[in-house]
Amino acid sequence: MHSDRDVIEARLKRVLEERIRPAVYPESVPLEVGVWNAPDEPVPVAEGLAAPRTPIAVGDQWGPPWGTSWFTVTGRVPDGWAGRTVEALLDLGFDENMAGFQCEGLVYRPDGSPVKGLNPRNQWVRVGAPVAGGEQVVLHIEAASNPVILDYDPFRPTELGDKETAGHEPRYRLARMDLAVFDTAVWELVQDLEVLGQLMPELPVDSPRRWEVLRAVERALDAVDLQDVGGTAARARARLADVLAAPAHASAHRISAVGHAHIDSAWLWPLRETVRKVARTTSNMTALLEDEPGFVYAMSQAQQFAWIKEHRPEVYARVKKAVAEGRFVPVGGMWVESDTNMPGSEALARQFVHGKRFFLEEFGIETEEVWLPDTFGYSAALPQLVKLAGAKWFLTQKISWSRTNKFPHHTFWWEGLDGSRVFTHFPPIDTYNAQLSGAELAHAVRNFQEKGAATRSLAPTGWGDGGGGTTREMLARAKRLADLEGSAKVVFERPSAFFEKAHAEYAHAPVWVGELYLELHRATLTSQAKTKQGNRRSEHLLREAELWAATAAVRAGFPYPYEELDRLWKTVLLHQFHDILPGSSIAWVHREAAATYAAVAAELERIIGDAQTALAGDGAAGASVVFNAAPHERGGVPAGGAVPGAGADPGAVSRAPRDGGGFVLDNGLLRVEIDGRGLLVSVYDVTADRETIAPGQAGNLLQLHPDFPNMWDAWDVDHFYRNTVTDVVEVESLVPMGDESVYVVRAFGSSRVGQRITLPPGERRVEIKTTVDWHETEKFLKVAFPLDVHADRAAAETQFGHLYRPTHTNTSWDAAKFEACAHRFVHLEEPGWGVALVNDSTYGYDVTRAVRPETAASGTGGTTTTVRLSLLRAPRFPDPRTDQGVHRFRYALVPGASIGDAVREGYRVNLPERRVPGDAEVVPLVTAGDDAVVLSAVKLADDGSGDVVVRLYESRGGRVRSGLVAGFPLASASVCDLLERPTGPADHADGRVALNLRPFEIVTLRLVRAERG
Repeated sequence: MHSDRDVIEARLKRVLEERIRPAVYPESVPLEVGVWNAPDEPVPVAEGLAAPRTPIAVGDQWGPPWGTSWFTVTGRVPDGWAGRTVEALLDLGFDENMAGFQCEGLVYRPDGSPVKGLNPRNQWVRVGAPVAGGEQVVLHIEAASNPVILDYDPFRPTELGDKETAGHEPRYRLARMDLAVFDTAVWELVQDLEVLGQLMPELPVDSPRRWEVLRAVERALDAVDLQDVGGTAARARARLADVLAAPAHASAHRISAVGHAHIDSAWLWPLRETVRKVARTTSNMTALLEDEPGFVYAMSQAQQFAWIKEHRPEVYARVKKAVAEGRFVPVGGMWVESDTNMPGSEALARQFVHGKRFFLEEFGIETEEVWLPDTFGYSAALPQLVKLAGAKWFLTQKISWSRTNKFPHHTFWWEGLDGSRVFTHFPPIDTYNAQLSGAELAHAVRNFQEKGAATRSLAPTGWGDGGGGTTREMLARAKRLADLEGSAKVVFERPSAFFEKAHAEYAHAPVWVGELYLELHRATLTSQAKTKQGNRRSEHLLREAELWAATAAVRAGFPYPYEELDRLWKTVLLHQFHDILPGSSIAWVHREAAATYAAVAAELERIIGDAQTALAGDGAAGASVVFNAAPHERGGVPAGGAVPGAGADPGAVSRAPRDGGGFVLDNGLLRVEIDGRGLLVSVYDVTADRETIAPGQAGNLLQLHPDFPNMWDAWDVDHFYRNTVTDVVEVESLVPMGDESVYVVRAFGSSRVGQRITLPPGERRVEIKTTVDWHETEKFLKVAFPLDVHADRAAAETQFGHLYRPTHTNTSWDAAKFEACAHRFVHLEEPGWGVALVNDSTYGYDVTRAVRPETAASGTGGTTTTVRLSLLRAPRFPDPRTDQGVHRFRYALVPGASIGDAVREGYRVNLPERRVPGDAEVVPLVTAGDDAVVLSAVKLADDGSGDVVVRLYESRGGRVRSGLVAGFPLASASVCDLLERPTGPADHADGRVALNLRPFEIVTLRLVRAERG
């Protein structure tokens, strides 16, 4: 037989697009349209419904950037349409290729009840099925004219990302506003042909099945009268029935489809717009659930549920009803889909606390799966936190974006820092916006790496980010693909159903140990420095506020600010969303974040100040009390306590001129040489009798790189940035500031830097306070410390511990980690001696190593290991003025540091002591018996009982047998989960709770006071 495959496939494409699909709506009449443009920000629904309308016609422009327009469409169903299905087609000017990234709408009835959302792939509203004819139609549309930021020519700088710079020119034209007859038979034929047309190219050309489908399609096309598609659609469908009824192979892969719309809580739109995106999508999905009894929809992010509860109660009522029916499924158990690299220990724990608690209180649901499809890498601390939160499964898709190495598993056990394991799945369909197309399903089957051992995977299905979620077309595909020869088997079901089956068949899945590092988007550890500093500062202020408020409540009857702390925590957690904290949102988002962090800081400072005043006592004039919120004793002040007075004399620092220019600072522990360029050319550890800085090198060296990645400007830094570097060494001034400090000023490009280099008395650290007035474009600023240390790995702090990354590039996995995340410290060590670099607000860092040239005197030249902190970037998309302005950083070099010293110094630089008028000594509420035990939170229980809750962890990677001493009469103690729910008794006697901790183990204790005021 001659092959005519190409001809028939081309025929199918043209006939489907030009004749059959248009015949889904064979008749239509125009609707009359009126509009009211809200003058500024969105208005309440009642106001939008009541506002006067002005006529507007199809083809007219509407909608300035970020505007809101309220349309009203009216019309009458023709009498001749009686008995037929009628829909309103409402096209606001959509581009179907921009689902979720342009204008959107939410349709309301005249009584203010929501109907459904309008999106590029979802423009219809059902009027009646069937209609009687003569019905009056009145619908209102709240339309958002959100501008397209990520356009067909992506990553170009644009001013559209902030309403203050976006201008006022209309962005859209009304495209279609009609009532139309919906021909169900033709629509079903479209779905049949789409499924088979997408299946064919995924089958081998020489397979009988492909040719059976091809011939059936040919017969169906022959049966269609192109001048009477509606009248012949049933006949054409009959000719497809047999191939659509052929069952799948017994070994066919099984795909659990889950309705989903991944909605970024902010990104290329501000937070306020996400509230409306969620309302539109949930309106769509609750309507679809009513129409489709087999459909299941999953939604993550408790914050998004809370938004619609507050701002769209009429929508929330429908959501709550659907949740109760069991097919609208809350998932994730986190407040938002947060970044997991940069949030601090307690913040990442509170993501679970507040997320899971919301779902429990609102719906009575204990979420068991952690749902993070789009976050830019996953901390090794997560498995333990997942388990302590009462969850047992983890899902993400993002690691498929890695550019260098293909991850070896799709279903596996993920083992974290402490040895905890969580059953994990990466959907091999490689998208969280699946459409269930033939290409997607075939890719999932080919890509699945557990073949022969496991048989199933999950597919999050639906348009995200305001694209409207799952569509009726996707559900139609799933019905046809439930048991179809040549395809994977598809069924819609709850995520928990998938995980239960996947675990049952693959309980002995392979194990991946450590972080899930994304080999992409590494620059999100540095972009938008002020957002990152606001986060770090807020986290430590929250720690202080809880500690001192709890201490004052127990010691002085201070009213514990439960509601304020709850609200402030949720604000900080929201801003840890994976496009806010990483710095990858539009300018509007980061402008608002700066204002929010300032307000959070002011409120927390007030709480801290009030609590400390209540504790400090009156005292004589000039007397003061020193408070220490760090988890280690400092200068005679116990951790979590306070003492009157200034403490012991720490000693003195001498300053002398340096031969060749510069200064020498010496405090008896360290001798620091600062050369005429203002660089650290020697940091000598007097006690250990060894040099810190590599021979011939200089520390605190600012280095400037060009930074223009191939794409994803705010997200990415590509390895080739290292090919070109400029050392910033020119000095405008170098002057002493007392005996302890030297101040250096530099200028480069359009920017200036001032640095105060300080050697504190009695301390083994060199502190550097850096102020940068930054006005560069597409540049990357780092600060380098070349160290005389031979180390093949570096420790970087993460949540509740630290992890080691190689300093070499032996494998492609090692080489890909050329930029990584560290919290408060990076630590390098030879046996018996190490160096820590601690910071107060940066996250990105890199470590490289080089062997120095051999010399006649020493033979081998030794190893230089260079640690660099990433300070600033200047990408132009999506915020064209990223990081412009003044920034302040504080970091310190700590020679001779053990890993315990690194932990202590990291907390020190982030939690400076506070001095308050008064004369009272404040005994800590609780005291750990070993410095390896770090208290991450001391607070009162969230339930208002007055119990003291302590969260602690082993910080050095070893075992600890110690105790926690309560500074108050202790009635009982229990071990709890993250949500402060007791899981068992804690061993305690005489006010001491026994601790026996594994490496990096997290323990939450609930201490019941014997006496309560």
